[in-house]
Amino acid sequence: MAPTMSKLSAGSRRGGVVRCQASSKGSSPLLNTVVAAPSDVLIPAYCDDTTRTLRRKTRTVTIGNVKVGSEHPVVKQTMLTTDTRDVQATIDEAKRCADAGAEMVRITVQGLREAEAAMEIRNGLFKDGYDTPLIADIHFNPKAALKVADAFEKIRVNPGNYADGRKKFEEITYEDPADYQRELDDIEETFTPLVLKCKEMGRAIRIGTNHGSLSARTLSYFGDTPKGMVESAFEFARICRKHDYHNFVFSMKASNPLVMVQAYRLLASEMYKEGWDYPLHLGVTEAGEGEDGRMKSSIGIGALLLDGLGDTVRVSLTEAPELELAPCAVLTALGEKAVAGYETAVPFEEKMRDFRSYDRREVELPEQREGDSLDYRGICHRDGSVFGSLTVDAAASMSESELYTNLGCKTVVGMPFKDIATVDSIYFTDGGVPPSSNAELRRTFRRLMESNVHVICDEAALTADPMDGAVAVYNLSALDGSAPSLPEGCERFAVRFNGTEDAAAFETLAAMCKSPESRPAVLLAQADTSKGSRMHTMRRAFELVKASGLDVPVVHVALYEDGEVTLDEFVIRTGGEVGGCLVDGLGEGVCVKTDAVPMDDARRISFGLLQGCRMRNTKTEFISCPSCGRTLFDLQEVTAQIASRTGHLPGVSVAIMGCIVNGPGEMADADFGYVGGAPGKVDLYVGKEVVKRAIPNEEACDALIDLIKEYGRWKEPDSEEEEAEAVAA
Repeated sequence: MAPTMSKLSAGSRRGGVVRCQASSKGSSPLLNTVVAAPSDVLIPAYCDDTTRTLRRKTRTVTIGNVKVGSEHPVVKQTMLTTDTRDVQATIDEAKRCADAGAEMVRITVQGLREAEAAMEIRNGLFKDGYDTPLIADIHFNPKAALKVADAFEKIRVNPGNYADGRKKFEEITYEDPADYQRELDDIEETFTPLVLKCKEMGRAIRIGTNHGSLSARTLSYFGDTPKGMVESAFEFARICRKHDYHNFVFSMKASNPLVMVQAYRLLASEMYKEGWDYPLHLGVTEAGEGEDGRMKSSIGIGALLLDGLGDTVRVSLTEAPELELAPCAVLTALGEKAVAGYETAVPFEEKMRDFRSYDRREVELPEQREGDSLDYRGICHRDGSVFGSLTVDAAASMSESELYTNLGCKTVVGMPFKDIATVDSIYFTDGGVPPSSNAELRRTFRRLMESNVHVICDEAALTADPMDGAVAVYNLSALDGSAPSLPEGCERFAVRFNGTEDAAAFETLAAMCKSPESRPAVLLAQADTSKGSRMHTMRRAFELVKASGLDVPVVHVALYEDGEVTLDEFVIRTGGEVGGCLVDGLGEGVCVKTDAVPMDDARRISFGLLQGCRMRNTKTEFISCPSCGRTLFDLQEVTAQIASRTGHLPGVSVAIMGCIVNGPGEMADADFGYVGGAPGKVDLYVGKEVVKRAIPNEEACDALIDLIKEYGRWKEPDSEEEEAEAVAA
């Protein structure tokens, strides 16, 4: 049974629009009209409970010897990078992946020659004692799908190109509903043979929609939207159901974690309406490599797992496929721990968040007042704040220059200056304050404050040892509605909450904000995770923040205990637990810390988290596919080369795609595209349009830079000396 709907409060600031669709034969959308929504519109459910993690009930789908569904653990999978025609290389890579923990392995099958190799691969793995299910990745080629079903346990089809062919970005106007229906009839004619064969042989199918590869028909009705993604998948699902075939799963992948999360939630919501219970395969497509790839994947996948959505997972990285399994394991463990629940979780009813839209809160940043001794406008950043977590002992152990480097400051003749990725403020999370007895340390922090990098300390520590210009932190539970008496030398204060406070506490704070003297500069959301998961505890808090009308920026504070996480786990946990709030517009900044990660790394990870949540760009955004047998150049080498030469362009996005399948069809977010067009040749794109073709590989990186310059998006990387001179000037 589907969960009940929740009511959208009239006080919500979300855009009030709904989309109305008329349909032919009761299923195909013909209109996409935007109309005003009433203030009491019901928000449809997308998971069993938004206040805690309950795994969505799904049927069991059988894929070889693996069971996928809510009655089974979340399944980990990856995709091979070998040329499928090289049978032994493919077998060897599949074995490495299985040994690393892959429970299923996907292999590209782009044509009949690859399909012919499939049986040799399957038998070779069986011979070596590996019964790991194999998944055929199909684009454009229904004949190859039919043939490979003889060998592999599962077929992945992309609804955007299985029957519609290569994407041309043509806008089609359907004046007659019969024209639309004829295209659906063509899809049914093409897809039905595969459905019947899979039903007969006990094979599984993944209906895998990708944000950037929707058909021209779907784009004409919906654009590149989550609604279009869901409808594209449902067209194929209805054909499966018509033939009483139910051994299939869905996926809704996008390179943008916000789009990906919204699409999966919408898919789950629509399945509740239909009474469907098909499993979900989770993944952020073209996530990239290294830390950024893991961060984007953890934001999207982690948020959904914490909602109880997801039955199988792949972390798509531009790396060797066996390296995808470790982050997969961390993510699935995060979901399993959340599903286990917390006995003392604080109950609440969610009314203010609408998963169908993304809107950031309207907040008022700190303002300057007459007579201020410092410029306090830099406490927070308009696009999203990064606070550095520091302890007094750690600060005292660093040299002055080392501290500036860890905070991301540039220096001129030893003096610190803010750069694009400098922390906005420093929060002493040990409850202390740099002691007045250490004059040199006090001087260092005074220089930082004069450079607009502010210092935030607990009120009790500042009362005991005053520090001019520091921001004093008070607990929300200690406020009585009047302006607090600030410690000597303090001109601003912050308020910390843990998510377990009652509504009256937030209403008291909202009333205080009506007066500038009693208005805090920032709120620190430091979740009490003994009462519930970090994400759900903060959902409860933001329900009260929004209901009270508070418009003060909120910074998430996530402090992990000694030994709680490794570096890789830290990236993934912060992405899922904190990013899971930010993708809903809940929060305006982050402050994350673990002793397993140096301060400079934590700062870099924090900025990566904000960029992954599409909040604040501090570097070039790379969208790179994870490589497969279709790839026409060495993706890892080329991605590293392009990143080293273009990584200094914040606000610019570059897609690096190994072939045409992952070219214009999978890089909807990119400003510029670098796409394998033929062996040894690269095509360059601006947006979705190819502008240069057949550039030799060895010339392509230079040509990309020339293209970025041509469109006015290039700037030369500054040397340290040039940066210093510019700031000094």
